[in-house]
Amino acid sequence: MHIHEYQAKTLFSRNNIKTPKGVLIANTKEASKACSELGGGIWVVKAQVHAGGRGKGGGVILCYDVEAVENACEKLLGSQLITPQTDAKGLPVNQLLIEAGQNIKQELYLGLLVDRQTQKITVLASLEGGMDIEKVASETPDKIIKFGVDPLGTLSLQDCDSIAQQLNLTEMLTEQFNQTLLSLYEIFTTKDASLIEINPLIVTVENTLLALDGKIDFDDNALYRHEDIIELRDTSQEDEKEKEAGEYQLNYISLDGTIGCMVNGAGLAMATMDLIEHHGGSPANFLDVGGGTTAQRVAKAFELIQTEANVGGVLVNIFGGIVRCDLIAEGILQAIEKVGLSLPIVVRLEGTNAQQGLALLSGSKYNIYTEADLTQAAIKIVALSQEQSK
Repeated sequence: MHIHEYQAKTLFSRNNIKTPKGVLIANTKEASKACSELGGGIWVVKAQVHAGGRGKGGGVILCYDVEAVENACEKLLGSQLITPQTDAKGLPVNQLLIEAGQNIKQELYLGLLVDRQTQKITVLASLEGGMDIEKVASETPDKIIKFGVDPLGTLSLQDCDSIAQQLNLTEMLTEQFNQTLLSLYEIFTTKDASLIEINPLIVTVENTLLALDGKIDFDDNALYRHEDIIELRDTSQEDEKEKEAGEYQLNYISLDGTIGCMVNGAGLAMATMDLIEHHGGSPANFLDVGGGTTAQRVAKAFELIQTEANVGGVLVNIFGGIVRCDLIAEGILQAIEKVGLSLPIVVRLEGTNAQQGLALLSGSKYNIYTEADLTQAAIKIVALSQEQSK
């Protein structure tokens, strides 16, 4: 689950991480009052959306007078912000964070994530903070400092000191850095985060470390432990189809291909999509219906797939382990009848009662092709979808 920058900074402040003074607004009329409250003569207007690269998308505007702040608010509020990390539609801007300008002497990068290769919480830090950190990571990875925390231990003050030394921080800044990093680690572990970033973590002319930006992602599977985090969810930033799928416990992601996919299991879904690509097709979605497949969930899955504009066929790939394949086949037939799906469908079933399930589908009145082999199923749906598009 993602949260907004202002929400991340609220968590930072509660954990003694310094952030710039800011005011959240949802109406341009509030801009002048916000500037007066913040003081100074330079302000930054920042669109609050669940995407990085806001500066490159025009969502972060530096202003030198109140009129410029009001113009920036007028421009951003109610717009769809497109950044390098959004799709072509962008994300709605419903709130803005106005912050006082800072005297920046240096920009650093600091983050924590779960590194699945090392199976550790890993600290990432760099002297090259700012908008081009992705470029730094890809082109000059040696400039990224990495430190993996022992899974059986914790992040120590000595560990923080070592990272601070590699960043060439002064004694005064090292003390602030250590406090910041230890607090980030506390948030990460106690709130079940999967990613925390401060980019940039700035050093001001006054020798103060400030989190100029903040990003936190949380592990969806652990949200049941954190009602306070669930309350931070902003559904306006979520894809409508993905949100609707979540209500039926379906994992759904829209893509731009022509072949709808319905699979049980994330790994099997990825393999299915790879095979479609390998044989000349393109997936229209990622859809994992989970292990406990029901007719109701299958019907919703077909409904979601059918709403994708470019779909020319559907590949269903189900491994019947917990649920019998003949019951899944019955569910597919019920779902097709309910949704009224007219696209060609290729179904591959494997597992318990697979032959009975395939026979049930083959004997139906619907436009269903059955395959026991996944490769043949992928080849078949690619051919059928290409015919459909002619």
